[in-house]
This record gives sequence, C-alpha cells and structure tokens, in this order.
Amino acid sequence: MGQKTHPYALRVGYIYNWKSRWFSKADYINFLHEDLKIRKFVKEKWGFAGVSDVEIERSGKKVRVTIHTARPGILIGRRGSEIDRIREEIQNLTESEIHVDIKEIKLPQVNAQLVAENIGQQLEKRVSFRKAMKKSVQLAMNKGALGIKVMCAGRLGGAEIARTESYKEGSVPLGTFRADVDYGFAEAFTTYGTIGIKVWIYKGTILVKKEEAERTKQSEQKQHPEEGTAGEVKPEAVAASEVKAEEREASQTKDSPDGEIPGVDKKESGNGSDAEQS
Repeated sequence: MGQKTHPYALRVGYIYNWKSRWFSKADYINFLHEDLKIRKFVKEKWGFAGVSDVEIERSGKKVRVTIHTARPGILIGRRGSEIDRIREEIQNLTESEIHVDIKEIKLPQVNAQLVAENIGQQLEKRVSFRKAMKKSVQLAMNKGALGIKVMCAGRLGGAEIARTESYKEGSVPLGTFRADVDYGFAEAFTTYGTIGIKVWIYKGTILVKKEEAERTKQSEQKQHPEEGTAGEVKPEAVAASEVKAEEREASQTKDSPDGEIPGVDKKESGNGSDAEQS
C-alpha cells in the first residue's frame, strides 16, 4: 500500500509548529469552525496578494491572525488603513477580539503554495503545462532551493484521457524528518476540467533539537561557571600544572653544577664512565 503522508503534518512538533495554537475542551468545535472560516475568508478575499498561509493563535478572548503574503503593501495599505478594514471584516466572523499581523514572504519563488498557485493561474490562461512547470522549477533552483518536484494531474493540454506528469530537479528527501520540505497544492479550473498541482520544495536541514540542547548547555555553564562535573578535569588546570612542572625542571638544571644531571647520583655517573672506558 502507499505510504504517502503530508510533508508538513509529518514534521509538526519536530521542526514545524502548529498553524493553529490554542487549547479548549468545551469550545473546541466552535473554535475549529471559526479557524476554518477565517482561513477561507482571507484566502478568497485577498488571495490575489499572494497569501500562502494564515496562522491563528488564541489566548482567552483574544485571537491573533498572522497572514503570510508576498505583497504586504496591498494588505497594509496607506498608513495601515487596509489592516483596519481587514480586522473589521474578520471581526464579523467571531465574537473574540481580533489582532492582525502581516508577515512578508521575501522569496515567493521558493514558497511551495505560491508556486503551485502560480502554475494553476498559468494553466487557466491556456499556457502550456510543460512550459509553466519547467519555468517554476528553474526559478526555484536559481533562488536557492536545494531541490524541487512539481506534479500536475488531469486532462493536460485538453487530452481526452487524464494523466499525471511531473518534473524534478535536485533532491527532495520526503522521509527525512529534519529536512525542511515545503509543500503546496492548488487547482486549476480549465474549460476541459480540473487540473491538480502539487509542489514539493527542499530548502535545507533544520537541527532544532541539537541546537536547543547546545543552547541550554551553554546557559547552564554561564550560570555555574565554577562548578565542574564530577570527575572532570578542566583543561585550564592541566595546562597550568604542566607549566609549573616545566618551570621546576628548569630551576633544578640551573642550580645543579655543570655536567651533572638532576636526580642522578655521582656514583652512578662514575660507574657509567668506567664501563665506557673498559
């Protein structure tokens, strides 16, 4: 059987955070449907501004909505006038107090959701699917992606029999948990029928657990610098003892008469010379 999983869901809690951050037992159903309404409303209303993601965070009666967009100027407006309108419109969907944050996507060519939507828009404008896919792959690789895979399925080019075609460049390690693999899905509604587009973009490796362990270790050392672990010899102490030993040896050789080796008796040295003469 197939072993496919959603690349984001597979890594949640390991290198990715949840897109909805709240906890509730009594109001779980209401909060869930509110989140779905807010996401759908933002995507439909301001999708043209390159909205790739909507994060929702709740604390008490306050809701913070973070919109990730490639064109923040459209959502912010002149002196933030548009943000106030967005806040008022989202406020109509919920009874909680709404706060809106806008985050800019600096490289939309490497954002999988925006790449998939871009291909979908081109297919609706009757652009050749091969041309659209190849162009997206090339742009992503030029902008620093380590790997990309694009897949289109449906009546490609108006063919009677639906098929799947894909292009891949670089490496896309879907089974590696610490690999930062961005995933996007979009649909193109053409006159022939619906065409589905999937995009996977590999951006590198995230070593979150290791970095956190090193950070906590460094903070502990700063808090207790004089305390060493049991049985551990500090390298500074070893170096100091070696320097002292060398100084002691140098002083002994300086004080001893010429030709004598410190720590060796005269008799022993005499016996040695007799043996050499014989």
